Parts: sequence; structure tokens; C-alpha cells
Amino acid sequence: MPRTLPLLYRALAYELRGGFLIRPFVIALTLGVFGAVLSSIEEQAPALGDWVPVVLFPSRHDPQSAQLILSAIATSIMTVVSIVFAMLLMTLTLASTQFSPRILVSFVRDRATQWTLGVLLGTFSYCIAVLPAVRSLPFVFVPVVSVTLAMALALLAVAWLIFFIHHISQAISVNHIVDRIARETEQVIEDLMPHESSHYEPLPALGSAESGEPIVSLRSGYLRYIDVSGLLALAKDARITIRVCRGVGQFVPAGVPLARISPASRIHPLPVVELRAAFDLGPTRTLQQDVEFGVIQIVDIALRAISPAVNDPSTAISCIDQLTRILILWCARSPPPSLHCDPPHVARLKIPWIDLEGLFNTAFEQIRHYAAADLAVNLRLLRAMGDIAVTTTRRDVHSSLRERAHTLVERAAENMLESDAMRLRDRLSKLQAMLTS
Repeated sequence: MPRTLPLLYRALAYELRGGFLIRPFVIALTLGVFGAVLSSIEEQAPALGDWVPVVLFPSRHDPQSAQLILSAIATSIMTVVSIVFAMLLMTLTLASTQFSPRILVSFVRDRATQWTLGVLLGTFSYCIAVLPAVRSLPFVFVPVVSVTLAMALALLAVAWLIFFIHHISQAISVNHIVDRIARETEQVIEDLMPHESSHYEPLPALGSAESGEPIVSLRSGYLRYIDVSGLLALAKDARITIRVCRGVGQFVPAGVPLARISPASRIHPLPVVELRAAFDLGPTRTLQQDVEFGVIQIVDIALRAISPAVNDPSTAISCIDQLTRILILWCARSPPPSLHCDPPHVARLKIPWIDLEGLFNTAFEQIRHYAAADLAVNLRLLRAMGDIAVTTTRRDVHSSLRERAHTLVERAAENMLESDAMRLRDRLSKLQAMLTS
């Protein structure tokens, strides 16, 4: 199998799984085919209808009643589908304007919504598939089991609609939104950084990223996924060294180098094609390997909350709490290795992943800057730093937190009353005592 196919399959599966196309379509198609097959089986074995109690379908010898039931269910279901789509569009619009347009990625990947659309459309397709089997000429035939199942599916659709309304009412809650983003980001960390921090052994640097023959990008987009194993195998087979120029989540314009290869004398057309195919570029960032994107979504919600137009520090505090859980997990794991060797001590691949300082900057700096005059938010930032420090023994984490806490307090004190500044300095002294102990 060519090396490009696994990455193509992964990118396609991620895109389709995250929208309203595949799962609803598969459910609707399955139920439609099932309805056609079941009605055909009933026509071949009419005795199957005797297993259905008469109380469930009394008019089993009246094809007009069966047609009316199926038509009514199909018509009402399509009305309900239009209502569901209206509710869905309203939710997406509200989430985009009130919180951040970047969190729409989490909404469209919501399985409950996908299943709701699938069940409703599946009930419609099932009724349409069964309807042609009901006839009066040349002989009367009513697929009793199929019509009874259609009524059961109608009841299921009603129950599912009630569940969907309840789900949407929770989904637009900011606490649920932030918690879902945090859980998805933690899953990215689990996949990208599976080892505990004690298992990590740093490898030596590979030299300047500006050396080597450039392999330019043929199209513009955000770097969403890097096929590390494919690049490593390609570098080993061609006996080359690959330096990736941009990290996951960064924008790569067309004509800008994706990677650099050395020695340049070993570049051939086929490896270059496979090398470009190992990078997934797209119009938006995704949560495939991009931990920073999950953090950015939560930070965006916090910044909207502390803006003068909204003035909702409680939401910002909730965002800081969720950022804390992400950073605690990050600090507990070994960072993804930047340098890959195969065989040992033969450098083959270098990838610039986001480091500890970069993730701390993304998580804390903008909130600290825009909440400089808010005592509650600054106190929660200091507590978040303390929680991160308690859960790790890494000296680099403690050193970074110590400097950030000092900068936070000094700059916030310039915008606060003296009494509030004293509270911050008191909390800072406790945090610094804990970090130095």
C-alpha cells in the first residue's frame, strides 16, 4: 500500500466524522434498505404478520390504512427534521457569536446531534421504502411487521426529539462547551504524548532548520497533521535527513518550504511526492495533533467573557479551571520527541512541536493581559499556577511558573487598588514559597 493512502484515509475519516454527512447518511440508508428488504421478505412469507398482536395493528387487511400511517409518519418526520435543523442553526449561530467561531468544530462533531438527524431521516427513508409494498391490486397485501415497525420508529423519533431538545439546552451552556473542548484536547495529548514524563530522554539537536534543500508547499493551508512514521520510513529508505519547517497548527502559504532535505543529491521525484503527501493541509485547524488549538478555543471564550461588552469574569474563571486540567496533563507527559533516529544515533527526522513555554504563553498571557484589572481572574490564575506546580516535580515547570506569577502580580498591581494589590502579593508569596520548597 502506498504511504500516502493511510494519511489520506485518516484525513478523510476525520473530516467526514466531524460533520453532518456520513453518520446521518449511513443510518438513513441502512434503515431504508432494511425497510425494503423486510417488506420483500414479508411478501414472500405472509405468515410473519401473524406474529404481530392484533391490538398493535387492527386494520391489517386494509391497505389504505397502512398507506395513511406510512404517509403520515413520513410527512411529520420531515417537518420535525426542519425544526431540528432550525434549532441546530440557531445553536451554531449563538455559539459562534457569543463564544468563539472556532468552537464550531466541537459542535459539528457532536455525536448526539448526528444520531438525531440519522434517526429522523432513517425513519423517513424506512417509511418511503415500505410504502410501495402496500397495494390493493392485483391482490391485497399489507406488510404488517413493516408497518408496525414504522410506528415503533415514529415513537422512537419522538423520544429522540425530546432527548435532542434536552441535549441542545445543555450544549449551549458555556460550562459544557468548555468541558467538551477540554476533554477533546486531553484526548489529543493522550494520543500525541502517551508516556509519563519520567520516561522521556531528550535527544540532541539536529542543527539549523535553514540548511538543506527546500521542499515547498504546493498549496496554502494550516498544517493539521504530520505522518511521523511515514516521514521516518521515507527518510530511512532514501537515506536522507528531513527537517520539518513548520509546526502543527501553523499556516503554510504556497511556495513556502514544508521541509528541508539533506543531502540534496538524494532527492528523487517519487520521495518528494510522498513527502508532500505526509503533510495534511486544510483551511482550518483541527484537533488531530494540535493541542494548542484546543487551548486557543478555551482562551477565546475567556477573552470574550472578560471583554467590557460582556463583563462575565465567572466564565473566564471556568475557562481557567479547564486550562489548568489540560496543562497538568501536559506537564505529566513526556513531550513528543522532536528528533527521530533510525537506526539509533542516525538522525532522520526533526519536527518542531510546541514546547512548554509556548503552551504556557498561549494559555496564560492573553488572559493575564486583558484581565490586568480584575482581581478575581488574577487570583484564579495564581491558583491555577499553584495547582500545576503541586502536580509536577519538573524544575523547568516550576521555574516558568515562578517567573510568570511574578510578572502577573507586578503588572496587575499597577491597575488595581492598593488593597487588591496586597492580596495578590500575599498569594504570590505563598506560591513562591511552595515553588522553592
